[in-house]
Amino acid sequence: MAKLVVGLGNPGEKYERTRHNVGWMVLDALAKRLGVEFSREKFNGLYGEAFVNGKKVFLLKPLTYMNRSGDCVGRFARFFKVEPGSVVAVYDDLDLPLGTLRFKPKGSSGGHRGVESLIAALGTKEFPRLRVGIGRPATKEEVVNFVLSPFSEEEWPVIEEAVEKVAQCLELYLKGEPLNRLSSKCNR
Repeated sequence: MAKLVVGLGNPGEKYERTRHNVGWMVLDALAKRLGVEFSREKFNGLYGEAFVNGKKVFLLKPLTYMNRSGDCVGRFARFFKVEPGSVVAVYDDLDLPLGTLRFKPKGSSGGHRGVESLIAALGTKEFPRLRVGIGRPATKEEVVNFVLSPFSEEEWPVIEEAVEKVAQCLELYLKGEPLNRLSSKCNR
């Protein structure tokens, strides 16, 4: 059965190095590890594919903007017959300190609109997620500007290390590491 790794983010150069695009950063790191290029487009998403331990793996970057990620992911998963439990979402998390990683085998959206969109499109909360902490601004009013802002120079080493760690964890998962063991290796 095929697996699908989805990095949540926003298209366009102005969002490239922003906090909300951590999912795309992880997919780029994973693609490099697996020798995958994002050379195809389908259902308004860029994707590449590989075989890992004889199983097909898709890496997908929805181009639908964060809050409508499910539009792309749901159609993509149905077309390629990827079961929701074989879809792994990677995204930013305001509620985790910068660079903190959390793996969850399933769960709610936690208020993340991109994940809400995935849950609606896949029709279930039963899919694994890897969340990358981006920290939180001082006030609620600052959230939108915060997530769409780039990391500071001081933050880059922390986020780069976190991105590589998530890519490493995803590679282990794709090679057959059981989800329960992945949790202990990837949470930090």
